[in-house]
Amino acid sequence: MIIPCIDLMDGKVVQLVQGREKVLEGKSLDEMLAMFSGFPQIQVIDLDAAIGRGSNGELVAYLARHAGIRAGGGVRTVERARELVKQGAFRIIVGTAAFSAQGPNHALLQDLADAVGPERLTLALDSMHGKIVVKGWREATNYTALEMIQQLEQYCGGFLCTYVDKEGMMQGTDIDWFTSLKNATSRELIAAGGITTMEDVRALHTKNIHCAIGMSIYTGRLDLSELRQINQETQEQPQ
Repeated sequence: MIIPCIDLMDGKVVQLVQGREKVLEGKSLDEMLAMFSGFPQIQVIDLDAAIGRGSNGELVAYLARHAGIRAGGGVRTVERARELVKQGAFRIIVGTAAFSAQGPNHALLQDLADAVGPERLTLALDSMHGKIVVKGWREATNYTALEMIQQLEQYCGGFLCTYVDKEGMMQGTDIDWFTSLKNATSRELIAAGGITTMEDVRALHTKNIHCAIGMSIYTGRLDLSELRQINQETQEQPQ
C-alpha cells in the first residue's frame, strides 16, 4: 500500500530534509485532501508536537474527520492516543514515548495497547546512522531497529521505519534494511525515507512493505496516478 504523507509545522503543511531543514510548504488542508483523494490512508505527523514545541492538534483533528489517517507526532500519553482514536484516526503512531534510556518503555506501551488496542498502534523505529532516533529525530538511542522490533511486536499492529539518513533527500533508500526488518517481524511494516523512484516503490511493494511517501510526491518526482494504480493492483489481488 502507498500512503502519502502530510507533515505539519507552524500550522502549515511542510516537507523537511532529515526532519530539520524546511524545503517547501504544501497547499491548504482541503487542497491536500483533494490531492490525495483515492488513497485509503494518509500519514499525518505533527512535527511541532514531536519536538515538544507546540501542537497542530486542530489540524490533525480536521484531517481525521475528512480522511483515513495514521496520526503521529508527540503521542506520549494514553490520553492523547485515546483522543486521536475518538477523533477518527485509523492508526496511532508512537515513537519517542516507546523508549527510555534503558530500552523499551514496556509499562507505557502496555497501557497504550490496553487503552486503544494493539492493532491500532504503529510503533516508529526511525533510524539514523544505524540507531533509533527520537524527539523529532534529534536524539539518538543506543539500540537498533532490528534489535527492538521483535521485543515490541506484542504491543502493536505494525512498525513505521524511517531511513532518516536519506529522508527528504530524494537520493534513494535502503531496500536491504527494510527487507531485514520485514523478515524479522510478522507485523505490518511501513517504509519511509528516501523513497524516490517507482523502482524503489515496486521493490518494496513486491516484499509486501508499505510505502509512506512525502517529498517525492510534493516535488512531482513520483506520479500520483501511478501510485494510485499500485494500490488498485493490491486491492485486486486474490486473498
